[in-house]
Amino acid sequence: IAAAVDIWAQGPAALPPPWQPRTPVLPVEGERNVLITSALPYVNNVPHLGNIIGCVLSADTFARYCRLRNWNTLFVCGTDEYGTATETRALEEGLTPQELCDRYHAVHADVYAWFRISFDYFGRTTTPQQTRIAQDIFQRLLARGFLLQDTLEQLRCESCGRYLADRFVEGTCPFCGYAEARGDQCDKCGKLINAVELKNPQCKLCRGTPVVTPTQHLFLDLPKLEGQLEAWLERTWAAGDWTANARHITRTWLRDGLKPRCITRDLTWGTPVPLDGFRDKVFYVWFDAPIGYLSITANYTDQWERWWKNPQQ
Repeated sequence: IAAAVDIWAQGPAALPPPWQPRTPVLPVEGERNVLITSALPYVNNVPHLGNIIGCVLSADTFARYCRLRNWNTLFVCGTDEYGTATETRALEEGLTPQELCDRYHAVHADVYAWFRISFDYFGRTTTPQQTRIAQDIFQRLLARGFLLQDTLEQLRCESCGRYLADRFVEGTCPFCGYAEARGDQCDKCGKLINAVELKNPQCKLCRGTPVVTPTQHLFLDLPKLEGQLEAWLERTWAAGDWTANARHITRTWLRDGLKPRCITRDLTWGTPVPLDGFRDKVFYVWFDAPIGYLSITANYTDQWERWWKNPQQ
């Protein structure tokens, strides 16, 4: 407190010169290096004030604070553009998914610029870098034995010639009887639904009746990682940086035991799966989207690994 009073009394002349970012901003040996991201906003709509408050504003505030402290700071973000929500919205607007993403990415960028959100780089997930890095991570998982193959039963519309993602199916909720339940959740009773459990299912695209069909998929073998994960969590929990809520949710997952998680989808809009027998599929968006932080940084600088694979800094 005494030091703060002394600096305050000296006035602005006592302040260090303002931080001047290098281009590109890269980690520097011996300096405080800070990499900041925020949740990647989904691209299929116009962002509103709640999105900004809940998504990018707190990260922007922290980035400004770090720069005032003269810390070497990089703040990146971008639009999350793959997934069935994009396909659904594109169908509604009569556009291709890429055309829809191009339109709304520009809208997002304009809105954040108007609010003066201080991104060093605002990118997107539909880029060659995203494909390259996501497929490289997939190949590494495959080579190390962390992937499984299994059969899922999915609804397929023969009229449309496609397997139907959850958002492309409607039917009667098996729990409460609501007639317009989605293929992933009932909006009336709130219960999660497996699409094949719906009664009287209908394809949202053609209103035909889909049939249950088996299809092969790839799964992340999370049980194989459970022991290593628990040991790592115990070490990081001991450091005291986790919130009580984050600890509780994570402990709940571990208490129930981790399950294999499907990472592929029978869709066309997404990052292609680079494996024979699965080349007609794409990665599930929640496997793909978090990799967007890496690929967005890679589109900012070809030295992106100095930020993401540099634990000493």
